[in-house]
Amino acid sequence: MTVIETAKITSKGQVTIPNRIRKLLRVDTGASLAFGLSKEGVVLLPCKVTAESPYTASEWAKIEKLASAKGKAYKRAKRHIEAL
Repeated sequence: MTVIETAKITSKGQVTIPNRIRKLLRVDTGASLAFGLSKEGVVLLPCKVTAESPYTASEWAKIEKLASAKGKAYKRAKRHIEAL
């Protein structure tokens, strides 16, 4: 199936995906999309982002607390946690 829709690029490089295309891809607000290039043109696919933070919520809280406090600076967040 070939579906052609058009959209303009804004000054910030943003494009609104036409409603018809969003419906065909079954994507809604907050969905993630993957972009690719092929010989035929741009490929747009729905995807799921599975990256996870290497730190737990409590570790992030400690990191944020240490980052906001004055004192010794560490190059890596893990050292901040170990210093507690």
